[in-house]
Amino acid sequence: MQDVQSPIIPVVGDLIRAHPGTISLGQGVVHYGPPPQITQSVAEILSDPENHKYQAVDGIAPLRDAIGAKLKVDNGIELGPHRSVVVTAGANLAFMNALLSIADPGDEIILLVPYYFNHEMAVTMISCKPVLVPTDENYQPDLAAIEGAITGRTRAVVTVSPNNPTGAVYGHDMLREINGLCRRRGLYHISDEAYETFTYDGARHFSPGSIEGSQDHTICLYSLSKAYGLASWRIGYMVVPQRLVMPIRKAQDTILICPPVVSQAAAVGAMTAGPDYVRRWLGELGDVRRMVLEQLSAIGSYCTVPPTRGAFYFLLRIDTRKDPMDIVERLVREFAVAVIPGTTFGMTRGCYLRVSYGALEKQSVAEGIGRLVNGLNAIV
Repeated sequence: MQDVQSPIIPVVGDLIRAHPGTISLGQGVVHYGPPPQITQSVAEILSDPENHKYQAVDGIAPLRDAIGAKLKVDNGIELGPHRSVVVTAGANLAFMNALLSIADPGDEIILLVPYYFNHEMAVTMISCKPVLVPTDENYQPDLAAIEGAITGRTRAVVTVSPNNPTGAVYGHDMLREINGLCRRRGLYHISDEAYETFTYDGARHFSPGSIEGSQDHTICLYSLSKAYGLASWRIGYMVVPQRLVMPIRKAQDTILICPPVVSQAAAVGAMTAGPDYVRRWLGELGDVRRMVLEQLSAIGSYCTVPPTRGAFYFLLRIDTRKDPMDIVERLVREFAVAVIPGTTFGMTRGCYLRVSYGALEKQSVAEGIGRLVNGLNAIV
């Protein structure tokens, strides 16, 4: 545990609480709440005393059925004899379940840099080795670099698209090539798709689990935290090869026993609202995104924003030799705005800052970006 990095969100959160009035462009959540359909769904499940007892380790039937229908329509993934869905307490637990089911201590997991920090923490936590493979200047994967990083101890390649922390959306062809590489080399492809709904400017999300012949080596991870505003309810799910279901049940039963039933009921209600509920917010997020880019263009002489078309993040490249965490601390203390240092995502060469524009209303984001621009002008 000493080798596991401290989670950056609570660290920055402590800074924010110590400086009231700070606008946070840090944590990756949406500003809107869940659809109203969750109220009736929760009330119905609470009315049955049996639902106060433990339920199925891999999720209640109504939610599993709703997920199966969604996967078929939205992701092109058919469940059946070769793969199943397991409901989890968020996509983070789904990732940990996957690791515990496929890897032994000392095995290697390939992560693309910049990585999602909780992925790197989980790999380290179970005594496996994160093998870090850089992406290109636009945060897109390099297939040759991935293949060159494979050894006899490699167990999986992890992709996150749309990406946290960059907002990059990986193309269909690239994901097909990575998935095919995993199949040929006997590896698992772990595809984190928590931000699948959030794409802009014509970008389209693609699920590797829809590729023909992918069902035996592809693990897809999903979340209801982002699209449906259910972050604190902690519900996600994973689509896994059938042979991994029992190992995953062992892991989940030990860590969790079963996903919170009241939260699963809320998830059923949210999924009843369907993708139309999510789409109503995408236009607003797109407007906020364009506004952020426009404001950041004012510091284009030393701040590069690689073109990305997904999630609700930008990973800024700052032309300075100053330490990113020092900049983050000064931004909070002196300019009352919080961002996340790129070092926590594995960007140790150069100065990078992650900006999240999803958690606040447009006016608050505008004020926060204004403070960020003023702060960087003074600090850099």
